[in-house]
Amino acid sequence: MSPAQEHHPGGERERHRTANGGDDPAAQRAAADRLLATEGRRQWRRTTALFLCATASSGAALALPAALGRTLDLLLADDPAGSWLVLCAALTCALVALDAADTVLTGTLNSRTTARLRSRLTGHLLALGPARAGRFSHGDLVTRCTGNAAHAGTGPAAAASALAALVTPLGGVVALALLDWRLAAVFLAGTPLLALLLRAFSRTSTDCVTRYQEAQARIAGRLVEALGGARTLAAGGILERERARVLGPLPSLSAQGHRTWRVQGRATAQAAVLVPLLQVAVIAVGGVLLSSGALSVGGLVASARYAVLAAGVGTLVGQLNGLVRGRTAARRLAEVLTVPGMPHGHVALPEAPPPVRQREPSPLGRLELRGVCASYEGRPVLRGVDLTVPAGATVAVVGRSGAGKSLLAALAGRLAEPESGSVLLDGTDLALLERTELRRAVGFAFERPVLFGTTVADAIAAGLPPDTGDPRPRVRQAARAACADGFIRTLPHGYDTPCAEAPLSGGEVQRLGLARAFAHEGRLLILDDATSSLDTVTELKVSQALWSRTARSRTRLVIAHRASSAARADLTAWLEKGRVRALAPHAELWQLPAYRALFGSGHESSGTAGHDAAHGHRGNAESRQTGPRETGPRQTGFRDG
Repeated sequence: MSPAQEHHPGGERERHRTANGGDDPAAQRAAADRLLATEGRRQWRRTTALFLCATASSGAALALPAALGRTLDLLLADDPAGSWLVLCAALTCALVALDAADTVLTGTLNSRTTARLRSRLTGHLLALGPARAGRFSHGDLVTRCTGNAAHAGTGPAAAASALAALVTPLGGVVALALLDWRLAAVFLAGTPLLALLLRAFSRTSTDCVTRYQEAQARIAGRLVEALGGARTLAAGGILERERARVLGPLPSLSAQGHRTWRVQGRATAQAAVLVPLLQVAVIAVGGVLLSSGALSVGGLVASARYAVLAAGVGTLVGQLNGLVRGRTAARRLAEVLTVPGMPHGHVALPEAPPPVRQREPSPLGRLELRGVCASYEGRPVLRGVDLTVPAGATVAVVGRSGAGKSLLAALAGRLAEPESGSVLLDGTDLALLERTELRRAVGFAFERPVLFGTTVADAIAAGLPPDTGDPRPRVRQAARAACADGFIRTLPHGYDTPCAEAPLSGGEVQRLGLARAFAHEGRLLILDDATSSLDTVTELKVSQALWSRTARSRTRLVIAHRASSAARADLTAWLEKGRVRALAPHAELWQLPAYRALFGSGHESSGTAGHDAAHGHRGNAESRQTGPRETGPRQTGFRDG
């Protein structure tokens, strides 16, 4: 099946392994922490400002009880307390202002970090290429790029706030010690229980959130597959069965959600028992100290408030919950980001040699596959494929379903990498080419193209380099070659019709994909069954444009399922069991019964094929001299549909 083709509803792919760390939790946590630390450093000004703001708020909260206690003592002693009252009012206003600033900084930091993570994840996915990104299901990637990225985006803010939140309990203990060391001692006697409570909450909450997010991803992956195969589901009458499959992980999702609430509720309940006991103990000791004259009334009031601040488990639980959720989501992003991208070199393709004849450009685009081996989803497909496509020639690749035709096409344009062997274009290994150089040189047309851009014209011009200039002449020329100009002009706004508003059939979408490939004008054009939805007349017209004299300056590799397409090519490469069984013109291969069987009994007669061959071959000398010949063992990648 072509990478662009629809997935069958039952073909869910559960690919959550990482290339760095695998299932090692420690490695995954380290990768997530590095990711959050990197994003925190990129936004260090806002992160630092948030930390300072939260710390200042904690400082004001710690200063307020002391100021209130001192004010109360002065009022009870009938001494002037005006300045202290002003200080209490100022601290209260500062708390309100700092809380507002904290809210603004947290919101902006979260949004900016989320945006950066989504951009980074999207860019990395595009750099991976279809084969490496294919280890994750589409729905899973959507979940990671949306919900998981949003949760991970709160990580730097949660970390800054959690660090600042530690100032409050630590400051409360210090303040109790300054009032009287016995107050601090009583409180510290219960802190080991508080520490155990927070540690248990953090560990259990991490496991709950991880399982919850994994269940979300499974549901999203199955839902995307079901939406992609909606017509099949409706036609087969299996909506209820597919609904049950999509919602299969829902009980697990519900169980982890309820477990999360139970963990948080249990921690809150335990804190609700422990914290008041600590507060009562501090107040009791404070009362004894008050009766002995070691503590004033204001000091007792302040100690009661400091006991509350020192035992602020509720605040820490909330901050830890946000930090746990952010770290867990960051782990899921790191699983994708640690998959290495497809490497590219810095080499440019050689220039064309001087033309042999005047007014005829020298052909470019000699494609060579040397000992190429490749697999698809762990299954060996291509085994030592050796194939040469002469510059300016057309080679049709045929074979039964699963022979590896689409994988060979992907390798030829470096949408996938061989496990061994090399793919060369004009003598240069594709792996050594600079990314832009590679994409300028190789154009693709797929069986089910996806249209990018706002308008129809944008969709056709999507593959043009940025220095093209005015793309409209080339867009119209390419549309005419792909037999798309006629129906485009009937659209409400012609070439300026928005893609979302263009009522296009499958064949029309395929013709727009062909037009995009024709506009590319690279050295090598790869057509992966790109004319399968066209009627016979339209296919003939497109083929005439593809094989015209003006198109001879570039090489064409065509994945063919029709005998007529193979007949028009200079050479036909016959794939079978992961190897090129024969390489020869179609007319010569047609004499072999096994070759004719590829196209079905009576599908096209040998006479028709011979007629197409006579009108389709344009006389490449190298291909004409090549008869049917067996080749050595081979292999291939993407499964053919």
